[in-house]
Amino acid sequence: MEELATTVTIADRPYHLRVAPENVEIIRKAAKLINALINDYSLKYDYQDKQDLLAMVALSYTTNALNSEAQLSSIDKKIIDKLTTIDKVLEDRI
Repeated sequence: MEELATTVTIADRPYHLRVAPENVEIIRKAAKLINALINDYSLKYDYQDKQDLLAMVALSYTTNALNSEAQLSSIDKKIIDKLTTIDKVLEDRI
């Protein structure tokens, strides 16, 4: 699959990337969200340099990802439990 060259800027630093065409917009959107959060943190907190802000962004997104993963795991367990119950009911009727 052919990749496209694209550049995104994060924390005032350009990054030259080669990505699949279907991922270009999502990469740009991700960079935009990261920059927005960096800007938000820069207004709320004292910081020494952009590295501090990037660390806070990484912590924020990783925490959200782990919370989402835990919620999905819980939902998966509930679905499996319900399907097991339905399967048992159906087996008992056969």
